[in-house]
Amino acid sequence: MTGVSGLGPWPGADLVEAQSVVVGDLTDVPDGLTGLPFRVEPVAPRDGVDATARTAGLLVDLPVELGVHGWKLADHPGQDLARVRSLAGEGLDALAVAALGYTGPLAVPVRGPLTLAASLYLARGDRALADAGAVRELTESLAAGLAEELARLRVAVPGVQPVVLLHEPMLAAVLVGAVPTFSGYSAIRPVPGPDVAERLRTVADAVRDAGASEVVVHLGDAWAALPAVARSGADGVGLGVGTLDERAWERVAEAVEGGLRVWAALPPVASSQCAGPDVRGQAETLLRPWARVGLPVSRLDDVVLVPAGTAPTPDGARRSLADVVRAAEVVAERAAG
Repeated sequence: MTGVSGLGPWPGADLVEAQSVVVGDLTDVPDGLTGLPFRVEPVAPRDGVDATARTAGLLVDLPVELGVHGWKLADHPGQDLARVRSLAGEGLDALAVAALGYTGPLAVPVRGPLTLAASLYLARGDRALADAGAVRELTESLAAGLAEELARLRVAVPGVQPVVLLHEPMLAAVLVGAVPTFSGYSAIRPVPGPDVAERLRTVADAVRDAGASEVVVHLGDAWAALPAVARSGADGVGLGVGTLDERAWERVAEAVEGGLRVWAALPPVASSQCAGPDVRGQAETLLRPWARVGLPVSRLDDVVLVPAGTAPTPDGARRSLADVVRAAEVVAERAAG
């Protein structure tokens, strides 16, 4: 069945309330849809802890700290890492409260290994991405840390089926050598596609061994990285469908025909005073190009829809999620023929 989920970020400071809304709304979707609740991540950094830090806090035997220019690898664990892990524990506690008694799929969003390597700095030097050995070590550490995190997740929410969502918005830049060095005056050399696929596969294999039911690599708008994802052994790929051109949709068609499941991030719904939210038009941002490239209508049954972007308020985020649920009903109707 056509699925509905989210990418993780949610506005507001009350994690229990946010997680309760997400779990409640996505376990009460209309017949014919599958709701996939997701682990909520704060939009705004808290005490300097942002999305990079949250994922870096999972690394095994690679401590991190907050430096002048951002998060970096450290020689020893310190107060910064303790703060990251304390906040992660609060998030897991909030999920345990909100998802009490829940069984089923749960999307677990984290930074993917290449975007993490492009965002973290070495203890003394450039971005970790500039050192191939550091990227390999970082990937293996992340794979081990995610396996441990899934074990903690199953204790907090017994019966959950984790769907690991690897956010890789910088992957296309990594592949073409467009990630700037520390100085900003040059760029880090490209990482070959086979190496990218191998790093993604390392993480995917580890989390599957740890009980993940599915691994999805979300690229944002960076569709040029699709071939590397297709070679990585991932189960699905996420893309913002509102920005894809004809060439991009041809790549999407190749990925779908190769067996990848599409997580389609839909742009915000248009609205008018007379007609209200145009959820059918929102659905058509996926349906029109899907038909144009000749993909079978029946494969829409395997698509997961998520809101693109993040609303500025909790109420706005909830409305965006509700809009996508209604758009998913339109997609499900089309899939049923």
